Amino acid sequence: MTRFLSKTFLKGLAAILPIVVTLYLIYWLASLAESVFGPVVAALLPFYFPGLGLAVGIGVIFLLGFLLQAYVFQAVFGWAEGVMQRLPGVKIIYGAVQDLMDFVRRTNQDQASQVVMVTVTLGETRGRLLGFVTRTDFEGLPDKLGGKGEIAVYMPMSYQIGGYTLILPAEQVEPVDMTMDAAMRFAVTAGMSTGQPNNNHNHNHNNHHSNSP
Repeated sequence: MTRFLSKTFLKGLAAILPIVVTLYLIYWLASLAESVFGPVVAALLPFYFPGLGLAVGIGVIFLLGFLLQAYVFQAVFGWAEGVMQRLPGVKIIYGAVQDLMDFVRRTNQDQASQVVMVTVTLGETRGRLLGFVTRTDFEGLPDKLGGKGEIAVYMPMSYQIGGYTLILPAEQVEPVDMTMDAAMRFAVTAGMSTGQPNNNHNHNHNNHHSNSP
């Protein structure tokens, strides 16, 4: 009975926890945008209602993306970016976030080619690790960091934010026909999830019917 109750509770928790965490993250981001832009909107406009700050924040992001298509705004943004990259301490955080967003943008454009399998040797056993190609060109970087025919592969660690970056010969990796989202879920959940529909229920359901007289 205790095992049944524990299994039932964990099943319900597994179903509700991702929804709760996702909704909370959306709520936190919306609250942050409202707290930042809300007072500004209230000071500039003769009217204000909850949610207007969030709407203005979303509009500002879209406007910024539109303006950055113009050369003048690209130059201004490049100058501001240069200042951020020269400030001690700030440049580390800014550079890390910028590199992460560049990686996400590139993988959204061509997800399948980013996912690869890397073969490793564990004693006398050969294993494979899932990785993501983050760089194929090392031009302009320090010597011996990477060369012609080599690529940088990020190897994520399961159930935590972290991993390793390996510089490998391009021919030593095996491309995987898998989207970035599915591969990342597979890696961070230790292979227990890919974001694909769970067919276990349907399989069991079909078996039940096939075994029925």
